[in-house]
Amino acid sequence: MSSTPHPRLRVAAINFLNPAPLMWDFEHPPLSAPLALRYQIDRMSPAECADRLSAGDADIGLVPIAALATTPGLRILPGCTIASKGRVRSLLLVRRASRPLAALRSVAADIASRTTLAYARILFHKWGNPAVPFLPAAADLDAMLDLADAAILIGDPALLALEEQANRFERTGEELVYHDLAHEWRSLTGLPFVSAVWCAATPHISAGAGAPGLDFETRDETIAQDFIQSRIHGLQNIDALVAEWSKRLPISEQTLHTYLTTNIHYVLDEECLEGMRGFFRIAASLGILPEYDPPLSELAV
Repeated sequence: MSSTPHPRLRVAAINFLNPAPLMWDFEHPPLSAPLALRYQIDRMSPAECADRLSAGDADIGLVPIAALATTPGLRILPGCTIASKGRVRSLLLVRRASRPLAALRSVAADIASRTTLAYARILFHKWGNPAVPFLPAAADLDAMLDLADAAILIGDPALLALEEQANRFERTGEELVYHDLAHEWRSLTGLPFVSAVWCAATPHISAGAGAPGLDFETRDETIAQDFIQSRIHGLQNIDALVAEWSKRLPISEQTLHTYLTTNIHYVLDEECLEGMRGFFRIAASLGILPEYDPPLSELAV
């Protein structure tokens, strides 16, 4: 057995507020220093995380779940997720009140997460407007509504749009309707809205780019425990995260606290696994994603 140290594993992380509890140990002492010897953290959009893993340019990523149906060879690490079991606040469809959902002619869509767009496409089937075009757009609500009848915002831009709701109405006089997509999904299906999970690239993906890949026989359990422990410690330090992020985002500490403790759910439990099964089943039945039967039975905590 070789004594050569393992190369650092390349981690594609999401640069939004919502993964902050999952990243606690990687960003705070006492564990940030030893973890930095084993992991190299790069931050990007959710869609970029999936692309990095698919290209073999990352070993682990916080991946929007739709990528599991389109990227062979990804393995879900147990225990952690970005999900919501009610209102999430950070996944919004914003439309002009004068135009009903069934009559929308176009939707400007933040392309940072293809999974959110897949959920939205399912919802538009329910709303009687399955073919409404999604137009790729940067996450700027005013510019998006200049381009289309409605806008899909995710992550921090969605949170900020909610915070600015009253100010925008005072400024423009335009009445808008803000649909929380996780709430809409729960109302339609009774299931949680599961956005992302930690995934690892199997060796044949990573090896294609000259990366070390993951030895699932010897390292997988240790890797999973690193990420689960970081989630546990992050949820134990919500007040510290709120203090940190209140300096980065113009959002009240109370709203940040509610978001991290109530709106977002971080434990990949059986209910979330059932939500994933339902998402893949419905998306495939509507032709939104390829058929995919995820191996989820051993992942719940």
